[in-house]
Amino acid sequence: MTVIHTTVPSPVGELLLVGEECAAAPGGTALAAVSVPGQKGGAVVQDDWVHAPDAFTEIAAQLAEYFAGRRTRFDFVPVPTGTEFQQRVWGAVDDIPYGSTRSYGEVTATIGAPRGATRAVGAAVGANPLSILRPCHRVVGADGALTGYAGGLARKRQLLLLEGATRIVAGAPPVPPEHSNAQVQAGFAGRSPSR
Repeated sequence: MTVIHTTVPSPVGELLLVGEECAAAPGGTALAAVSVPGQKGGAVVQDDWVHAPDAFTEIAAQLAEYFAGRRTRFDFVPVPTGTEFQQRVWGAVDDIPYGSTRSYGEVTATIGAPRGATRAVGAAVGANPLSILRPCHRVVGADGALTGYAGGLARKRQLLLLEGATRIVAGAPPVPPEHSNAQVQAGFAGRSPSR
């Protein structure tokens, strides 16, 4: 299968979108990865990948709606990946509502894993290849503290502020004005996939 990619601008940095052609997926592309610059474990363009911005028009439009505050869920087909345990964790993360957060312990309980599996759950959340679309930014520490986001804690905070999440105050410094919801939304207005 040919791997395709493009980049789209966003208020949290240029997003690298990676996928494969798939007739059953919205827009004809199943998504393998969504990464931000400097993301720990993020996708990196390979020589044999094909630059195909038109293949990502549908998901780019959904991302634009999200950053404009007009979309709370994404409609996409992921490229099958991950272990059975990771898939269970990612399914629980997918179910965290927009504007809400869950602790790693709550995700652990949701999938029916023992309390001692919380670190493994954290590792699975960190291995999520579909940043933003699969909302791992909504997973926080037990006290609401921002912890463990492969794209960086500043981006995690920015995404949660965009969504209006309120459970991120414990131990968190004040939010600078440039990270306000209005600034996040204004930073994405009118942008489209790279050509």
